[in-house]
Amino acid sequence: MRLKKKEDFWIPYADLMTVLMAIFLFIAIAFMAKIQIQNKSKNKIIEDYEKSKKDIYNDLNTIFKNDFKRWNLELDKDLSIRFSDPKILFESEQAVLPAKFKLILNDFFPKFLIVINNKKYRDKIQEVRIEGHTDDLPIVRNTIDPYIDNMTLSQARARNVLFHFRRRPEYLRLPLEDRKYLSFVLTANGLSYGRTLDNKKQFSYQTKRSINRDFSRRVEFKIVTSSEQIIKDLASQLE
Repeated sequence: MRLKKKEDFWIPYADLMTVLMAIFLFIAIAFMAKIQIQNKSKNKIIEDYEKSKKDIYNDLNTIFKNDFKRWNLELDKDLSIRFSDPKILFESEQAVLPAKFKLILNDFFPKFLIVINNKKYRDKIQEVRIEGHTDDLPIVRNTIDPYIDNMTLSQARARNVLFHFRRRPEYLRLPLEDRKYLSFVLTANGLSYGRTLDNKKQFSYQTKRSINRDFSRRVEFKIVTSSEQIIKDLASQLE
């Protein structure tokens, strides 16, 4: 009789362990399924981001395909556009747009506008930066901080390009809503001589090569995609 009672005790206990193991198994499967769904969602977000960036690059590359050589125009994978011909760049200590540069910009802006004002990119483009740059020569003698003085000059260069853009008929003819959008994304940024270029048009700080002052006095256009929104979307997938 005692042996039977002992057996009666172990049988329900074994059943209980089986049930618990089954519960843990289902929890593990559900957790793995959730992780898999999250990974697919994250991959989709990243793929969409990379595709949008690639699409913008391809559109720019297509629309300016006949202009790269004649303007010495450079398009980078990070969606920055640089005019590299010293003949059209700024004179030392000057922010006035050279006449030749104005003529090129008059042709450049309508094409650039087609891309940055494309409604399919409205939620992809966070900012379109017009970046002004100077060489490393101080514009004021015996100054406390020549970098800050040159910041004013570089800002003026970027501002004058933006002003020229906003006065173009292609801009003025746009619907009010489009002009509001462009006012939101277009910015003028002065970077002083923080990103001077060397003879190979690479950042002299990174290459440690001598500064090419002609190349450094320039304005660049850079499209900044909505990476912050991408991070928010990825974070929401982990909640």
